[in-house]
Amino acid sequence: MVAIQPGIYKHYKNKQYKVICEATHSESKEQLVVYQCLYGDYSMWVRPKEMFLELVEVEGRQVPRFEYISER
Repeated sequence: MVAIQPGIYKHYKNKQYKVICEATHSESKEQLVVYQCLYGDYSMWVRPKEMFLELVEVEGRQVPRFEYISER
């Protein structure tokens, strides 16, 4: 699986997030992505890396769930 580059990402629903790092779940060893909303309460989230990298269908097209935009 590819490495997730820290930086700013755009979610397919057009909100922006800052990826902080990758992490490993202590029990399951599942790879996770740690990220922060760049809107609202600026809360921190984690999502399985596999899900972070997957394609989703939008208006009949397959698009990345999160798309890298920039370093900052």
